[in-house]
Amino acid sequence: MFSTQLFQTGIPSDAQVVFVADLFADEYVGGAELTTQALIDSSPLKVHKIKSQHVTMEILKKGVDKFWIFGNFAGLNPQLIPAIVANLKYSVLEYDYKYCKYRSPEKHEAETGSPCDCHDQINGKLISAFYYGAMSLWWMSEKQKEKYHSLFPFLAEKDNFVLSSVFDVQTLGIISALRQAAPPVEERKGWIVLGSQSWVKGFESAKKWCEENNKQYEVVWNLPYQDLLAKLSVSEGFVYLPAGADTCPRMVIEAKLLGCKLHLNDFVQHKDEEWFASDDLGSISDYLYASREIFWNATKEIMAYKPKISGYTTTYNCERQFYPYLQTIESMLGFATEVCVVDGGSTDGTWEKLQEWSARESRLKIKQVARDWSHPRHGVFDGMQKAEARKMCTGDYCWQMDSDEVVHEEDYAKIQDICRHIPSQVDVLSLPVIEYWGGTEKVRADITPWKWRLSRNKPNITHGIPVELRTQDKDGNLMALPGTDGCDMIDVSTGERIPHVSFYTPEVDNVRRAALAGSGDALKSYENWFNSAVTTLPSVFHYSWYDLERKIRLYKNYWQNHWNGLWGKDTSDTAENNMMFSVPWSQVTDQMIVDKASQMKERLGGWIWHKKWDGEMRTSHIACVRSQPNIMEQK
Repeated sequence: MFSTQLFQTGIPSDAQVVFVADLFADEYVGGAELTTQALIDSSPLKVHKIKSQHVTMEILKKGVDKFWIFGNFAGLNPQLIPAIVANLKYSVLEYDYKYCKYRSPEKHEAETGSPCDCHDQINGKLISAFYYGAMSLWWMSEKQKEKYHSLFPFLAEKDNFVLSSVFDVQTLGIISALRQAAPPVEERKGWIVLGSQSWVKGFESAKKWCEENNKQYEVVWNLPYQDLLAKLSVSEGFVYLPAGADTCPRMVIEAKLLGCKLHLNDFVQHKDEEWFASDDLGSISDYLYASREIFWNATKEIMAYKPKISGYTTTYNCERQFYPYLQTIESMLGFATEVCVVDGGSTDGTWEKLQEWSARESRLKIKQVARDWSHPRHGVFDGMQKAEARKMCTGDYCWQMDSDEVVHEEDYAKIQDICRHIPSQVDVLSLPVIEYWGGTEKVRADITPWKWRLSRNKPNITHGIPVELRTQDKDGNLMALPGTDGCDMIDVSTGERIPHVSFYTPEVDNVRRAALAGSGDALKSYENWFNSAVTTLPSVFHYSWYDLERKIRLYKNYWQNHWNGLWGKDTSDTAENNMMFSVPWSQVTDQMIVDKASQMKERLGGWIWHKKWDGEMRTSHIACVRSQPNIMEQK
């Protein structure tokens, strides 16, 4: 018994596709089960079958790297659906109307006396969310698809296919042989009525029609499948009058292929579709033969899907400021479909180098949006430039980097892989940052090691100041309150921050803070956790504070005014406003910068320059096990 359970629920490592259904054809020979089996038998991929009632969270975890196909799933624990939507790549093969608790809106009304409203109830909403999370939706008829789209219009955004009932090669061969051996039309006798007692199958209506029209008829039920086909091949006709929508009844197709006259009502949803309405039985057979290949070709294409990634960044006088912007772009070209760059009006040769590179590299897209960088509130321009670069992106996902950040070549494949597995409800993903301090020996522990990095390319996502931190100066110029760098990912319409998913937890942050407070054990624990994170996840190497002399000069010439301008603080050149020295910036000499850089490298592992450093206080740092990207080693 235990081994049988394992056989039913275990997923072989070599399985490529997991097919979920309430029943399979070896247990129950129904239309849905025969279609499912025909697909499985014709699969060019390794398929593993699991009954819906056997699916558990543990099974989902084991099969997270497989492609899943859900047929009928009444036995599936509905509490698993959010986990499936969030974590699996899957398609849905819809045989009926599962948003309705009766799986038939007509039966719902017959049973309750009221029109079906299940689409507005929790079950309908859950099913529609489940279907929206699928990579493709397969329907049995055009009318079925249209019904779903009318109730859940957002499903039209998905890849939708009308598959119809599917037949295996053996069955189509048997039908062809029976049709060739069938008697002439004038010798065929009697009508067939399906004897199913299922409400939707319309047994009483079919029998009544035969009696009212003086048709000799035979009720068939529980016949062996081949005996049923043989009986249809010698009968005059088949009457089928379901009481509710039947999406693509298999027996109707079999009867037509076997030469029966048909009497159907409009609940036979496929009856007017072009492929079935044809009098050319050969073309109908060709359509049915092709359906299996259509299904698997589309499935293989979906499984092989590689999302398009747009990398984007901004530049401004990067040559003069010794930014590694060329390495930034080069690293993004290692994994991105395109790299979009907005230049702020560089006058130092940066723009010309970008133009030259773009002329020979079609994936590098550039444009210039010049700004008045002498404006007292020029600090807000950084977010605006990022927003302009993001607008240029055409990929499925966007990867944002500053022009002093680089991705390691070992992480290119990780980025592409994480795009294939990012949960469907996640729009923004935060990833690790390796922030050097004065060289590769020290990595900062005084700042949180994450940044908004990967996001879906949705039109509502942009960069800027969150709405609750926006304000104006006395002249009406936009500025920010402290708490933002002006580049947050926000909603275009509301200005609210876009929620993001992060690997960085409050528990880890508590350890990091304990390390900064002097705990050696906490520092070691944080270092171990950090190295695990940057080894496992795609990470970005940040070179802002790698060369401390360069950074101090940038603070002198740009960054301190940037922050003060963004937050509306006093930008006058005074000793009080200089966070690095006890004199105005105009009195800071090159030697003072060299000495300060030496002190900072020796005594600090990082510092946030919103307050002055007394020259004595020490801050902790950690070591990173990862080597620099090759393009930086070669720099």
